[in-house]
Amino acid sequence: MSEMITKENSIQTKLKSRKAKKQGKVHGKIYTKTAAIVNGKVLGNTLFQTALLTLLILLFIEGFEYKQLFGGLVFFIRSPIAFLLNYVIIFLTFAVFWLLRRRVFFFLIISVFWLALGITNGLILMNRMTPFTTADLTVIDMAFDIMPTYFSNVQLAIIIVVIVVILLLFLFVFIFVPKRRMKINYKRAVVGILIVMIAFTCTWAVGIKTEKASMYFQNLWDAYYDYGVPYCFLSTWLNKGIKKPLGYSAQAVSDAVSPEALASMTSVNCPNIIFLQLESFIDPEEVSGLTFSETPVPYFKELKENYSSGYLTVPVVGGGTANTEFEIMAGMSMRFFGPGEYPYKNILKKETCETMAYNLKRLGYATHAIHNHRGAFYNRNIVFSHLGYDDFTSLEYMSYVSKTPKNFAMDDVLHGEIMGALNATEEKDYIYAISVQGHGEYPTKKTIENPVVRVSGTETEAIRYGYEYYLQQIREMDDFVRGLTAELSDYEEDVVLVLYGDHLPALGMKDAEMQSGSTFKTEYVIWTNFELEKKDMNLAAYQLSAEVQKRIGMREGTLTVYHQDNMGSDEYLENLHLLQYDMLYGKKYVYGEKNPFEPTEMNMGYRPIRIEEIVEMAGQYYISGEGFTPFSKVSLDGKILDTVYMGPTVLKLEEDVLSYDVSRMKVSQVEKYNAVLSTTE
Repeated sequence: MSEMITKENSIQTKLKSRKAKKQGKVHGKIYTKTAAIVNGKVLGNTLFQTALLTLLILLFIEGFEYKQLFGGLVFFIRSPIAFLLNYVIIFLTFAVFWLLRRRVFFFLIISVFWLALGITNGLILMNRMTPFTTADLTVIDMAFDIMPTYFSNVQLAIIIVVIVVILLLFLFVFIFVPKRRMKINYKRAVVGILIVMIAFTCTWAVGIKTEKASMYFQNLWDAYYDYGVPYCFLSTWLNKGIKKPLGYSAQAVSDAVSPEALASMTSVNCPNIIFLQLESFIDPEEVSGLTFSETPVPYFKELKENYSSGYLTVPVVGGGTANTEFEIMAGMSMRFFGPGEYPYKNILKKETCETMAYNLKRLGYATHAIHNHRGAFYNRNIVFSHLGYDDFTSLEYMSYVSKTPKNFAMDDVLHGEIMGALNATEEKDYIYAISVQGHGEYPTKKTIENPVVRVSGTETEAIRYGYEYYLQQIREMDDFVRGLTAELSDYEEDVVLVLYGDHLPALGMKDAEMQSGSTFKTEYVIWTNFELEKKDMNLAAYQLSAEVQKRIGMREGTLTVYHQDNMGSDEYLENLHLLQYDMLYGKKYVYGEKNPFEPTEMNMGYRPIRIEEIVEMAGQYYISGEGFTPFSKVSLDGKILDTVYMGPTVLKLEEDVLSYDVSRMKVSQVEKYNAVLSTTE
């Protein structure tokens, strides 16, 4: 009996073992098949690979933008629609290469492009207030001169090594990674690309409608943060210039500003006119929640109380000085240009533009531009001749310049430069002076040991240190304005001085913190050394010049007439768009279809720079003359020679030259990054 039971148990055990083995084989086959499907049809699937790669790249790019490891996730949580829009953009750049056999190679190139964009944008934001745009690519040659300023030799060496490794990787993949062997289903690939393009169009449309995307970037910094780096970067490439308005025609232009209105241009008074653009200047008491040990800018407050003043709406925040000055000089609004566009970096490098300088030249004015910073910055050394200036005095033409702890020129040097320009000519003068002392980026560590003005109420100590540095600079700027107006008060001719801040400082201010209700509002004052009725009103930067002319009885210029006659009308902005397009990009109907403005033969500096004598002493050459500055260098046939600045009248040549070459030596003004601004005849 027991033997039968044992035998039965043995049989059951064998049956169970066979069943288990059979089930194991089945499960193994299922696992193997599932793994094959996952590895082949999912992980090995081009669509899945593209989707995953796109996600990782976007998270990487936005991590650099948000300056935190999980910045991409923060971006997704803040704005899923904007995140999806940027995702589709990157995905589309990969999808195009579904049509090619050498897919791995091109995927690598596109991946490196997007990763480089993210890294470059992050590094740039560490050193300036505006993100990376396609406009930066137009001055790529200058980048090699600027890089040593921002990176140590070790960092530069690492960058070079990384670039070399990437190039070698490209070469390796191109040579050794085989082309795709499987036959490409072109029909499926094209359909896939079309689907991605439709997805982009739909996502973009939803983004525009929900304001999670925009075609107009009032502030680049905010736009990159809100709308995503890929979308904004591509927008700065694809959306440039002023778009042609609907209904553009000669009749439409004539209806906007009639020939009769333009014929009414006249000037009752012709005083000297000075515009003083103060870098990042505001009255800090306009920021709520902060307490100061004393009034930060007492003289500016006094001016606001006694002279015409008001809020000035500017097109930028924290940076972008050139766009504010363009609006004021030309009377044009930046809202009609492409996002993040700088006219100084494109259209104005080759085209002239009607400005207050050109218009006052018709009345016999001498026109001067002054800036205590690099002459080649924003291409001003080129662009200002297309804006009507007779001369441009930049930092390279100034002596005895004091510097801030952040190595920017102090604005007190502008006092002498403005008075010098006024006295340099017998004509009436129009002067556009641009300051730099208040420039950021502001320190997060204690820089000013004993600040004149102390502040409390900031969120962190680092922000407080930034404010204290900023307050020190604008107090000194305030003192400079006090000294300038004191001397102008006794000037023998009538003078109008218009002073204003070009934008708010990059100190993280929010709209709700500003008494004006906007971070795009600074303040202006119209000071005169003669009686002028005080009239306060808020203006846009592109309206300021026209309003100043109106106050003093002047009516010069196409857009001056337009602003004076139409400000506040129902079609005001629509027709301003029309006129701006016609004047810069259109057929110039307003001028009779011919641009009347020729580039000026602009001098760099209003003081002459000349060589009077070259003397050899103890085997070295000394150049005697006038107008020399620390940026003066001896040059020979275009080559810049090693030069020591001894003073405004003497330079010392540190290089050996042949005696018969001496007669060909000249003096060139060479800016910080080696651009030659001018050379003596």
